[in-house]
Amino acid sequence: MSMRFNADDVLEMALEIERNGAAFYNRAAELQQDPHGRATLLELAAMEEDHEKTFADIRDGLSAEERKETIYDPEGQLPLYLRAMADKQVFDTKASPADRLTGKESVADLLRYAIGMEKDSIVFYIGLQELVPERVGAARVGHIIKEEMGHIATLGDLMRCSHP
Repeated sequence: MSMRFNADDVLEMALEIERNGAAFYNRAAELQQDPHGRATLLELAAMEEDHEKTFADIRDGLSAEERKETIYDPEGQLPLYLRAMADKQVFDTKASPADRLTGKESVADLLRYAIGMEKDSIVFYIGLQELVPERVGAARVGHIIKEEMGHIATLGDLMRCSHP
């Protein structure tokens, strides 16, 4: 039995990933001693929050067909499963950001880590795109991938600016 997702399912995961990312950056900013580094991390948190809004807007605009259940889920377990997938794949919320971050990380270290997480999220979404049938919004998953690619470009620019 293959598992199929609709655009609404994938967008729920995307929202969770963006929330997790914002929480990570906000916590990293709290631990950052350098004011410029703190400001950069808060900008990254704001970018994640903007992505969350973008994905929420896309989700709000889904058609009834794109929201149509593609998986039999009589006990309502799918949202819990999807949240667990998002939490485990990108910005794992099971591990506290405080456990990962010591406050001694440089901004460059955090940016490298963030680029890695964004790359992981793109791979995650590409895999999910294969699970979403075309008739229920596979193209919308492509929009999420483009948003994440733009985020990597921004992080790369920040890396270049912090290391002239």
